[in-house]
Amino acid sequence: MSALSIQPCERIIVAVGMAATTRGNWMMAYFRDAMVTLVEQAFVDSEVVPEFRHPYVDRGGHLMVLIRPTDRIPKTLLLTRFVPRLRELLEEHNAVRPHPLRLKVVIHPGDVTCDYLGWFGEDIDIATGLLTALILEDRGEHLVLVVSDQIHRSVIRHGYDGIDERAFVPLPRVEVAGEECKGWVHVPGEP
Repeated sequence: MSALSIQPCERIIVAVGMAATTRGNWMMAYFRDAMVTLVEQAFVDSEVVPEFRHPYVDRGGHLMVLIRPTDRIPKTLLLTRFVPRLRELLEEHNAVRPHPLRLKVVIHPGDVTCDYLGWFGEDIDIATGLLTALILEDRGEHLVLVVSDQIHRSVIRHGYDGIDERAFVPLPRVEVAGEECKGWVHVPGEP
């Protein structure tokens, strides 16, 4: 095996997962399709167009989107436009469906690397760990947001327009790559 040369790339990692379903593969396929459709529409409506993001990475019950660094997509835009728009679209979707789709969203900035198999790295592991740490089945909400401690420190706590620090509560710490990681939970639409 030859040595690979990899370089870190700065990205905003957005991971979106759905609540587990016990209704079989056909329901999983239906929910996956709805999740991708709603996420794509929320990105487009928030002006997070494809040229600023990599293609979706399918992770089974969740997907990951890597957003390239650009001044046109500050982290605040994801929190004040993308997440609220996704919540609106999800509510509209669920209002006319017998089986509601419930989503959790994680936003975490970090360095990622890529090889011939795809994207990987500790920051992807952190985002995935935060996503899987939140058990949606225990909650009744249709959409729950988790931000990493880095997002909380650099954005949430500064009180930028449309962001209320008091609306975020600590998530129990999760261990990723041998280190404890802290996340913050918010239910969009609640005070």
